Amino acid sequence: MDAEIVNKVANSGLISFDLEDYFHQGDRLVYDIKDNLFMGLILKEKDFREFLKTKDWTEYSGKNVAIICSEDAIVPTWAYMLLAIQLEPYANMVVFGNLEDLEKKLYEQALNALDLEQFAGQRIVVKGCSNSQIPTYVYVELTRRLKPIVKSLMFGEPCSTVPLFKNK
Repeated sequence: MDAEIVNKVANSGLISFDLEDYFHQGDRLVYDIKDNLFMGLILKEKDFREFLKTKDWTEYSGKNVAIICSEDAIVPTWAYMLLAIQLEPYANMVVFGNLEDLEKKLYEQALNALDLEQFAGQRIVVKGCSNSQIPTYVYVELTRRLKPIVKSLMFGEPCSTVPLFKNK
């Protein structure tokens, strides 16, 4: 009865892919352009340009910024462009949209930097549980990128997987 316990998961050759490893640790902020609106309705170009010149943008250093307008207001496209120009030298990432849009873009940047060839011909398990909220978009994008090169793709944990794809 002294049989050795064999870890079948460790010997299975499965590679666990944890998207949380690619979570950008930087702060996420929302810049709401509503604060620059005149009477909460319109953006005055002269006032906005003066604000852009005098604002201390260093508070956004290294931050990830989502630009929105939470008011139903007339905001010309160029205003968002000017805002992005001011934020870009300081912020790590600037996007137009909400925090979920920002999260998608941060993960997309991380996936673009990843050398997927290391997974060619491998059996991959995309980890299902994480401490951070990972948008479903990221799982779909990872699947789209891995499918052409992996031997098989699964979801979950190595001890309990949901098979997704098997290359023949």
